[in-house]
This record gives sequence, C-alpha cells and structure tokens, in this order.
Amino acid sequence: MLKNGLDQYADICTDAIRKSGAKVTKSIEKILIEVLILYMVIPRKINFTQMERYGTHDEQTYRNNFACRKSKTVNWLKLNVALAEGFFGKDGRTVIAVDPSFIPKSGKKTPHIGRFWSGCAQAVRHGLEITGIGLVNTDANDCMMLRAHQTLSQKELNLRDKTQVEFYISVIQRYSRELLKLTNIVVADAFFSTKTFTDGIKKFGFNLVSRLRDNSCLFYLYDGEQKKRGRKRVKGDKIDFGKLKYSRMTKLEIAGLEGKAYTLIAYSRALKCKIRLVIWIMPNGKHKLFFSNDLTLTGEEILKCYRSRFQIEFCFRDAKQFSGLCDCQAREPRKLDYAFNASFTSLNVAKVMMKEIGMDYSMASFKSLMFNTYLTKRIFKTSGYRPNRTLISKIFKDLFSLQRKAA
Repeated sequence: MLKNGLDQYADICTDAIRKSGAKVTKSIEKILIEVLILYMVIPRKINFTQMERYGTHDEQTYRNNFACRKSKTVNWLKLNVALAEGFFGKDGRTVIAVDPSFIPKSGKKTPHIGRFWSGCAQAVRHGLEITGIGLVNTDANDCMMLRAHQTLSQKELNLRDKTQVEFYISVIQRYSRELLKLTNIVVADAFFSTKTFTDGIKKFGFNLVSRLRDNSCLFYLYDGEQKKRGRKRVKGDKIDFGKLKYSRMTKLEIAGLEGKAYTLIAYSRALKCKIRLVIWIMPNGKHKLFFSNDLTLTGEEILKCYRSRFQIEFCFRDAKQFSGLCDCQAREPRKLDYAFNASFTSLNVAKVMMKEIGMDYSMASFKSLMFNTYLTKRIFKTSGYRPNRTLISKIFKDLFSLQRKAA
C-alpha cells in the first residue's frame, strides 16, 4: 500500500531524530512528531486549542509538553542539522546565516517583550524578536533553519550591561561547538559589519561575510618601501570610489551579474583590519561593498555567499505564513522557544518531503496536500469502516497527484 503523506512525514521526523542522536524519551518523541505533523495540518492559526481539535491529546497535554523540563527538551540544533544533511547532501559550500526577525506580540507579561525593529513595517514595533540561525547552501541557493533563540529586550540588556550586538555574539557562542562542525563562515547583513561583531565571533573561530556602508572609509594596501625600523605601514591611499585604481584590483567575471565587480585586499578603518573587498558597480553608476575578514576567500565566493544569505528571509516568511511562527499564545520562555523551533523544524521536514516526492516547492500546495490527507484518514477512522486496501491506495495516490499551485 502506498504510504500516505502523514506517514511519510512522520518517517522523515523519526529518521532525523535517530540520526541526530538526540536523547529523548519515547513519549516525548511521539508527541514531538505529532506536533510537527499538526503544524503542517492545521490550516489556520496554530495554537494549543487548535492542536486539541486536530490532534489526539487535550490542550493541557500540549501545553505541558511545550514546557517540559530541561532534561527532556529537544535538541533542535542537532535535529535540524540531521534534516539539513539529508536535504543538501554532501555537495556545495555551506555557510551559517544569522538574522533577527520580529514577532508581533501584545501584552506586558511576556518574557523579553520590548520594542524591536520590524523589517516589514520599516519601524520599531512592540513585540518579540528571535535570532534565527540557518544553514545556507550557496550552490543549491537554499536555506534550512537550525535554531531560533529569543532576543532579550533593551531593558534586560541594560541590566546585564550588554549591547544588542554582544547578545547576538553570545548566541553564536552558545551553539559554536556544533556550528563549527558545519562551517566557519558566518554571513549576515550590513547591521553586523562592525568591529565588535567581527572580532567577537572571530574569538570562537568564525569569519564574517557581510556588506559595508557605501561610504565606508577604506584604503589600498601600502606597496611602497617600508622603514627599516618601527611598525610596518599598512594603509596606502584612500579608495576613491569615483576614481578607482583598476590596476590595484582584479575584475570578476560572474554570469548574470548586472554591472561590473572588482576585488582586492583593502584596509578597513572601521574594522581596523585587512579585508577581502568586493566592489560591485551597478549599471546606474552606484556601488555596493561586500567583504570578508577571511582573506583566503575569493571575490566570487564572497559575492555568492552574501547573495544566498537572503534565503533565510524566505524561511522566516514561510514560517510566519504557513507554520504558525507568530501564533503561539504562551507567555513562558520554554513554551515560546519550543513553539518557535517547532515551527522551523516542521518547515524543514516539509522541504525534505517535497524533495523526496518530486514536488515543486510550494508551502501552500504542501499544506493543502497534508490537510486533505489528514481529512481523508480521519473520515476512514471515524466511520469505523475498513475499505478495500486498493481503494485506499488509489485515494491517497489521487491526493498526491492533485494539481499543485506554483510557489
């Protein structure tokens, strides 16, 4: 008999738990798989009330499971690494993408609630923020989320005498042992291109790929005669982006890139170190600056890494639209952490399953498929009637071959 979508989804979850080596009890594993399935089955808001309606347990059971003790918590990072390895395979360069995302939340009693930047609103809003860590394959140009960690509010950061950037560094430090097994390259947007962040993650073995401000103060390396005594001179002439010295840089040949791109080793006054710089001159004459403090990277690799960074934004988008990232109504830190990470993990499992069944990526079509399969299975179960095996196979096969909408 052809496996239905729910069973196949559950098998992917089980395999990932086994491969990750996560030590969870049978009861925790069982309800975890059920929760991940529910995230793909429930069509509207995904909260504890809806879980009771569509699941096999009551609301309080799900609440208790989300707030389970530390000894029984799920190692989300290892679980998602196992899913990512199955999805990407061993081919292609991988980088760690770090990006914060705003989560709308009302009220005053939720832990770490405060005012955070919302990219969608392009303004500061009242709510929560999560720091997302994703694994990006630059060749496949896709991202699998590894971990979500809730950001502290500004009031709590002040009490701990920490800045927001220092908090982001501490998050990377917390998961550094597992992340370094994957790659030592961290890619982040221009907000993170500061000396504090670059030096902070370098202490733990990571190098940064990011973008600089368009008016950054940069210098060519000094190539004149050095003094016999004293400190060696590093900085040469300041880089004038209106009058570039093309003899000091190498032109990049990148297919599909509009405009021209050049690369060189330069000195950054803000970062106070040598960097591999990529200057992209667009057709309108404006320029963008990309860099890495890893001088062994080529200009092509830096540009490719940064351009693929945006894939993490699609993960945030899909999690908010389809897997209930913003729907959890809990106010306890452990419940919120479970809800955020379950949302991303269910999305990862969906990606793996779509790849296995040869389905074009479309979360709307996939959720429709899972809901139809769930509804059919529930009708059979509730009716108490056991139809012919061939008939069941045909019904599930028809569900899998429904016309799918484009992403």
